[in-house]
Amino acid sequence: MRIIGIDPGYAIVGFGVLDFDGRNFSVVNFGAITTPAGMPFDARLNTIYNDMTEILELYKPEALSIEKLYFNTNHTTAIDVAQARGVILLSAARRAISINEYTPLQVKNSIAGYGRAEKHQVQEMTRSILHLKEVPKPDDTADALALAITHGHYSSSVAYSAYLNK
Repeated sequence: MRIIGIDPGYAIVGFGVLDFDGRNFSVVNFGAITTPAGMPFDARLNTIYNDMTEILELYKPEALSIEKLYFNTNHTTAIDVAQARGVILLSAARRAISINEYTPLQVKNSIAGYGRAEKHQVQEMTRSILHLKEVPKPDDTADALALAITHGHYSSSVAYSAYLNK
């Protein structure tokens, strides 16, 4: 199964594309979509949509894994990130790619085995699981790879398979 993990944002959208055979992951590619700070917001959304469309067309993932959003402090940022997330999801939905959402707690449990793991622990485990020489930069890219791994772990679990087949 080919999985694309997405760490949504409007300045930086991290992505990581992995192949998963039910046991092992292999890295296809990873990187980030970036938009400059001075760019009008609608142009940023357009850039994110167009770049995401190109990435999805190029790598043809079967599943998209994205962080479930929740914000409790800066509501303006939350709304902007949610809008960027919306164009990302639209791009995937138009290609009939399965969309899977995971909370930060689920990602930490899946990657580090501990729901209160710190960011650097999750990034180091992601590097180790994927046999990379160093933690990918920017952080959004490492987070996207962790999301892709999380979907691989959840999709290969017996409970997840039972849920899908009911």
